[in-house]
Amino acid sequence: MNTGWYTGNTFDLLENGNAFYPAVEAAIDQAQREVLLETFILYDDPVGRSLQKKLVAAAQRGLKVVILIDGYGSDPLTKEFIDELVGVGVRVHVFDPRPRLMGMRVHLFRRMHRKLVVIDDELSFVGGINFSEDHLVEYGDQAKQDYAVRIRGPLSQNIAAFMRATVQGKRLPIARGLGPLPTEDGAGRLVVRDNQKHRKDIERMYRTCLRGARSDVLIANAYFFPGYRLLRELAKAARRGVRVRLVLQGEPDMRIARFAATMLYDYLIDSGVEIYEYCRRPLHAKVACFDDDWVTVGSSNLDPFSLALNLEANVVVRDRKLNTALRQRVDRLMQEDCSLIPRAAMATRRLRRMWVGVVVFHILRRFPAWVGSLPAHKPKLQRVKPMPVETVQETVQE
Repeated sequence: MNTGWYTGNTFDLLENGNAFYPAVEAAIDQAQREVLLETFILYDDPVGRSLQKKLVAAAQRGLKVVILIDGYGSDPLTKEFIDELVGVGVRVHVFDPRPRLMGMRVHLFRRMHRKLVVIDDELSFVGGINFSEDHLVEYGDQAKQDYAVRIRGPLSQNIAAFMRATVQGKRLPIARGLGPLPTEDGAGRLVVRDNQKHRKDIERMYRTCLRGARSDVLIANAYFFPGYRLLRELAKAARRGVRVRLVLQGEPDMRIARFAATMLYDYLIDSGVEIYEYCRRPLHAKVACFDDDWVTVGSSNLDPFSLALNLEANVVVRDRKLNTALRQRVDRLMQEDCSLIPRAAMATRRLRRMWVGVVVFHILRRFPAWVGSLPAHKPKLQRVKPMPVETVQETVQE
């Protein structure tokens, strides 16, 4: 019986694009058979062009190279950029490609938000980092703070099978539910969210880990507006004596995200949850540590888009070394660049925020259901076909 758990893996934490991009590119350089890549955003910028060069070289060495990009997130990507990939044999798939309406992207909902890379079924990368230069620290004040994990071992083979099934339109080889939890380090599994049989898997994973927490929970998440059940588990964990800390956005790239999150602050703080806002740069992280052994890293925010609409992928891992590494990095953020949110002092302020919070909460939590009930097309996957030889020759001559 496939429980979804794979043992015998090793994990390395990668912080920001500064660590992530060189690791991915080095892995592509060393690939022998196959490169699989999924990303929400791929831009024609220095980061995207560097990745393109590596993928082209891999295809020219005779490797099978398959990439999946999102039609909304990667909409600015030029035809010339894609043609350079397709022209050497890279199989480029676009999730839900749609034309702009009066210059605007209109297909906002049900995005392919995953960030996955697998090399030769042996090495994989999972996290929240896109392929764009705003994930590099040197980008400046708007550089995103984020994490990914590099995985060596059997779990990579399962992630690769999942990615192949996606582009082939086949049933996804992912078990539902966490099942019996492993007791040894090096165990991990892929947890996904889709709009079919895995609609609640990532949210259930968080609730299961919260219920099992004994002493400490540390969550860093960019867009925080979870449903009532997850909020209740956070509060219950704090009330039974677990130290629960949330690291959220203080300098958001989307101000509505911070406004929505603050509607929940009083309820959580009154329950004993500690809330910190990261104020140095936009926070883009989607990670958590539970006690000293469990970790999750991935693409899923804790908001209505990620928990109810988007296609997401996280790994949940039992590994003390990875837990320690991630905890140290997030602890450093809290100490150096975060502000602890105090309990609201004025009763009138708390009452006013409570009533506004109730309205905003119900609107945002019901919004995905409203969107889902509207007549809508079924998102499709489209493979970009190579240009005819004649067209290529004409382009060269011009």
